[in-house]
Amino acid sequence: MAPGLRYAYVTNGLGDHRLADALQMLADHGYSGVGLSLDHHHLDPFAPDLSRRVAATADKLRDLRLAVVVETGARFVMDPRHKHEPTLLSEQGRERRIEFLQIAVQAAADLGAEAVSFWAGVRKPEVSPEQAQQRLLEGCEAVLKTAEDLNVRLAFEPEPGMLVASVQDWRKLRNQLQHELFGLTLDIGHCLVTEPLSIPETIDSVREHLFYVQIDDMPRGVHEHLDFGEGDVDFPPALAALENFEGLVAVELSRHSHMAHTTVPRSIQFLRAAEGTA
Repeated sequence: MAPGLRYAYVTNGLGDHRLADALQMLADHGYSGVGLSLDHHHLDPFAPDLSRRVAATADKLRDLRLAVVVETGARFVMDPRHKHEPTLLSEQGRERRIEFLQIAVQAAADLGAEAVSFWAGVRKPEVSPEQAQQRLLEGCEAVLKTAEDLNVRLAFEPEPGMLVASVQDWRKLRNQLQHELFGLTLDIGHCLVTEPLSIPETIDSVREHLFYVQIDDMPRGVHEHLDFGEGDVDFPPALAALENFEGLVAVELSRHSHMAHTTVPRSIQFLRAAEGTA
């Protein structure tokens, strides 16, 4: 297998570090990029000085030679009392979620990002499946309009427990949108929870539309992001299936911020070793 997968690290697992310090640490340990979660402590999307901070971050990324994908999964950046709310499906506030995603697209354009990654959200009992699907479609179309104007790719992530939970769900949505800027974020660990095919087979089935990969370990059938070697993912075949993938492969350990000083170097060492034995 030829070397060359481009590893990144998602900043939702670097929450105890200043952004500049986090980026420097990634560069020092040989990462090629970063999955940059817009959050209250890392490029607050609703701060009045966002454009200035984005410009400074773009300079920092350029100096460190780090590529970037903009992530939008911050837990409480929109509602301090309700995790990940409002979503594109919500009865109240979905317009604000659309605004947030449009801000993310503009930030991505200014950063020179490879994509913006986002997801559907959880359907609440008071929202019918038909309403949820229609709201999701309309929200994606609104964000796509902004993305089209700025030529920014959108990488949509199926998330266990959400309206779009699997690759099959994502395909249905993409077939409705039919837009070249609308692709896929695939989380390798999620494949053990939602996908009937093996991880390599799943990768092969979506390669044409794969914009961004998140990588982590996970127990089979349980949506729990684990450190590498603690779950059931067989990494050498998964990484072999990603051969010649040109996008970022980003470590997502969102509950490991308190130990990022050890997970950052250990993760890339593990992945490089697994890639070397694939």
